[in-house]
Amino acid sequence: MPRKRRSRYLTPVILLVVVALAAGVYLAVRQVPAILGQTGCTAGSGHAAVALDPQQAQIAATIAGVAYRRGMPSRAVTVAYATAMQETHLHDPNYGDRDSVGVFQQRPSAGWGPASKLINPVYASTRFFRALAGVRGYQRMPVSKAAQAVQHSADGSAYAQYQPMASRLTPAFTGAAPRAVWCWPAAHRTGTAQLTPARRAVVRAFGPLEARKSAARGDAASLSVQVPQASVGWAVATWLVTHASQFRLHEVRYAGFLWPAPTGHTGWAKDTRAAAAGTVQAS
Repeated sequence: MPRKRRSRYLTPVILLVVVALAAGVYLAVRQVPAILGQTGCTAGSGHAAVALDPQQAQIAATIAGVAYRRGMPSRAVTVAYATAMQETHLHDPNYGDRDSVGVFQQRPSAGWGPASKLINPVYASTRFFRALAGVRGYQRMPVSKAAQAVQHSADGSAYAQYQPMASRLTPAFTGAAPRAVWCWPAAHRTGTAQLTPARRAVVRAFGPLEARKSAARGDAASLSVQVPQASVGWAVATWLVTHASQFRLHEVRYAGFLWPAPTGHTGWAKDTRAAAAGTVQAS
């Protein structure tokens, strides 16, 4: 499905990160809130932190969730991130070159599926990983070659420029690096957390994890997600943090740590009221 290259729409956030990468200098965590202003997310730590806007962080977390659901290795996530950054800078437009849409700019006319579904990052990621899994030896290929084998772009070499950043995002969003992602809303929403929609969305991304809404006597309702291992727990916790504004989540707890939405820019802190082992909680 060859196609000509689209004009790129660099966002200020991604432009800053790309310039930093090109110069060999990375954004320090303490600088990220100042760069993004009133809302944003950061992935990674120290001078290797990457600044993301809220939609970029949500999509990155969703791609990691779908990779877990489909049993894809971390290398596949890196390929997906490099592809998505080249195609849309990890955004989800409902337009593109010719009939391309969505985070990977997949074309309905090339058999990727209907446009109405391709603008859903869960569906688009599922289709991307299905195609990548069919590329023989993709885990041993350069990231750009693996991406090109899926995308059939007019300029497959363009994916290579995003491999360093994609490699840094992968451990943060797959949970291999604990507590590596946090966000801060522009103005934290008050009101009841939307736990039932959040539960459904988590299951759509990650697959059949046991996720339930519960409330102990005298406590506010919370969402509890049972996870089989620590890395999955951190991937789920990261997904909840990146979607906290959408579902009005006030806090996320996992493995003895707490992310509080009202002070989200401070990152994760020790939790004095830790969730049960193997459980991610959000309320």
